[in-house]
Amino acid sequence: MTAATILNADLHCHSLVSDGTLAPEVLAARAKVNGVELWALTDHDEIAGQQRARDAALALGLPWLSGVEVSVSFAGTTVHIVGLGFDVDDPGFVAGLAATRGGREQRARDMAAGLARVGIEGAYEGALCYVSNPELISRTHFARFLVETGHCYDTHEVFRKFLIEGKPGFVAHRWASLSDAVRWITAAGGAAVIAHPGRYRFTPTEEYALFTEFIAHGGRAVEVVTGSHTPAEYAKYADMALEFDLLASRGSDFHDPEESRTDLGALPWLPGKLAPVWEAIEARVQRA
Repeated sequence: MTAATILNADLHCHSLVSDGTLAPEVLAARAKVNGVELWALTDHDEIAGQQRARDAALALGLPWLSGVEVSVSFAGTTVHIVGLGFDVDDPGFVAGLAATRGGREQRARDMAAGLARVGIEGAYEGALCYVSNPELISRTHFARFLVETGHCYDTHEVFRKFLIEGKPGFVAHRWASLSDAVRWITAAGGAAVIAHPGRYRFTPTEEYALFTEFIAHGGRAVEVVTGSHTPAEYAKYADMALEFDLLASRGSDFHDPEESRTDLGALPWLPGKLAPVWEAIEARVQRA
């Protein structure tokens, strides 16, 4: 194992700017206390928290990378692409993210209508109570409302019963294309990363197509060690990173102290045979 692979980098988490519950400053402090040595905040389709995250991290002596998680439609599935180390002021990138956010309100209203048909009233207004930015209303906000109102024990139960495909509150949404997301990130000087690939439940053929197209568009890395992966998936995606000559990333996907399976900084190390993405974008890391 190399020194680079034992760096406690956490390059995937969310603040209240999207669907997390903690402020960027609180996340930076939590990362520092938990031993994180390189940190990125990756809110969904939004970079409004980046300046706050940067200022807080650097004040704590915590090295920082810009980050975002872009929602993409691929093979009928919502896929997430993390961007790291990009210029937060790049106009094309900013415009692309704004366009991606644009359809969330109507989707949320349609989700609420589906829930109303099974007797759950007021879900749209209820979900808005958990949103700091209405442009970013999401399934997670609906899940918190349904837990708070006693319809489910926890957010994982909400998703299983109401918010996945075939359930009353599920509404598909057309996000950015894979090519657009990767292009926005790379044109802004960043590295594009396939987030938590084990979550998508693609067939082997679909997964191969995702990796192949991602690379063709300029994608550079894949999350190998992440909060939703099992140890078997760490091994699987380490092998796929080598097979496709991709860099490897690592991130907890932390949202909330109670909801998240993995805390900031608590992941196992990257397998030593992999090349970490943070080595390739070292020049984009900001330090105090």
